[in-house]
Amino acid sequence: MYKFFINRPIVSMVISIVMVIVGIVAMLGLPTAQFPNITPPEVQVKTTYIGADALTVEQSVATPVEQQMSGVDNMNYMYSNNANNGQMTLTVNFDVKTDPNTDQILAQMRQGQAASQLPSK
Repeated sequence: MYKFFINRPIVSMVISIVMVIVGIVAMLGLPTAQFPNITPPEVQVKTTYIGADALTVEQSVATPVEQQMSGVDNMNYMYSNNANNGQMTLTVNFDVKTDPNTDQILAQMRQGQAASQLPSK
């Protein structure tokens, strides 16, 4: 059987091309919308306190924001990064089963509540 394909390489190439085309058609027909969500949604809150170092940002910006964010519904965990250039990034991780739009709205509401405790520009 293998001698048939060795003696006729065009048949081998045609079969390979047909298999690739069938694979592409099958891949396009997959219902990707029905695949489950794998990564949990995350919301990032970024702030800048001009002229502050990382310790000052932690004490005056990160702590009030984290205290307000700690009660967000369906939150798994949160972590923050404070930089010496005055920037703070708080990442809030939510449960996989939640709606990312709702998670963002809840996080924005909590950020608005923390805004009154932040230092003015």
